[in-house]
Amino acid sequence: MRAWRLVEDEPAEPQPAPERPRAVGRYLVVAAVMLVGLVGAGGLAAAQTGMFAERPDGCAQPDRSVQLYAVELPKDGTQTRIGYGLTPETASYPGPLMEMMEGECLAITLHNQVPEATLAALRTNPSHPLGVSLHVHGVKYTQESDGTVQSGSYVPPGGTRTYTWYAQPRNTKTGAQGTAGYWWYHDHVVGGPHGTQGLAAGLFGGLVVRRPGDPKPDRTYTVVFGNQQSINLRRGAATDTCAEVNPQPGPTCLVARKGERVELVVVGAGNDMHTFHLHGHSWADTRTGVVSNGQPLADSVPIIDTKVLGPAQTFGVSFVAGDSVGPGHWMLHCHMQFHSDAGMSTMLHVLDENGNMPSGMDHQHAAAPAAAAVPATDDGTHVHN
Repeated sequence: MRAWRLVEDEPAEPQPAPERPRAVGRYLVVAAVMLVGLVGAGGLAAAQTGMFAERPDGCAQPDRSVQLYAVELPKDGTQTRIGYGLTPETASYPGPLMEMMEGECLAITLHNQVPEATLAALRTNPSHPLGVSLHVHGVKYTQESDGTVQSGSYVPPGGTRTYTWYAQPRNTKTGAQGTAGYWWYHDHVVGGPHGTQGLAAGLFGGLVVRRPGDPKPDRTYTVVFGNQQSINLRRGAATDTCAEVNPQPGPTCLVARKGERVELVVVGAGNDMHTFHLHGHSWADTRTGVVSNGQPLADSVPIIDTKVLGPAQTFGVSFVAGDSVGPGHWMLHCHMQFHSDAGMSTMLHVLDENGNMPSGMDHQHAAAPAAAAVPATDDGTHVHN
């Protein structure tokens, strides 16, 4: 990493002692003004000079690398849709679930394949740079991986950039709390300096950081509650498209067999407050969503089935599908009544042990409003399994 240093020519004649400190002070002022100017200009020049470390402390070299693509997807009505994918063909909104272990360092190379014209159309200010980025919550990263215009850490159309995430472990000596838990990642550039239009288009996904010994789920879904009473950028019947026979897990089909451990990464996006509620199931309000048998403080851990969710907040839900309650069509919705009445509701379908869909009821939201497109200024949801 390059560093700033002051260089002065040696004077021909000795100078009086009081003059030298004043000269050094002037150099320091000039350097400080230059630094402020670089940051104010958007940070791109600062990034190019190598001022920022590429990797956070504790990450000598990445342990693993991932290729991630930002791709324009078919419109939802008139709404622009952009998604992340591990390949261009598998891009979705939201993007793929990222999983890390504490102590792991992950390098993610983002390829921007979104057309320049699409990004320009989403821009709210014609002078704003065109590009996409990757900004993550929860784990450690440097300015090089912040994913903002201010640090210059975004990807122009047709370009690539590698972001480094470090899942810092807990350290009782230094006071580090560790990064295990449920988080999310998203764009921070499309449309404006906060990536509002990128979020609205679908550029976001879930992240889970595990610790050794954490229970492994059979299925994981990322569920994002967004603006305009949306789940997965959808409302009403459009939130649940599970087929009656051989339902396929996906963004609009939350399904599991009885006895499988299911994990939900729950994210709040946009501007609204919500109350997440799942019928028939509960979970421990911990980093992992579970509490071990025999754990000394087990009785002090709340067991809940409802949790308030604000913008950018995340939490995890872990449960055994159909435990005690059996298979069925279990409602998952926002418990703010006017939100659920407006269509902010879907179903978790728990199949029987043979993989058969329960019968005896219409699981397709008979009383829900018809599907409605979510305006492009709203944020949405992603499901991954």
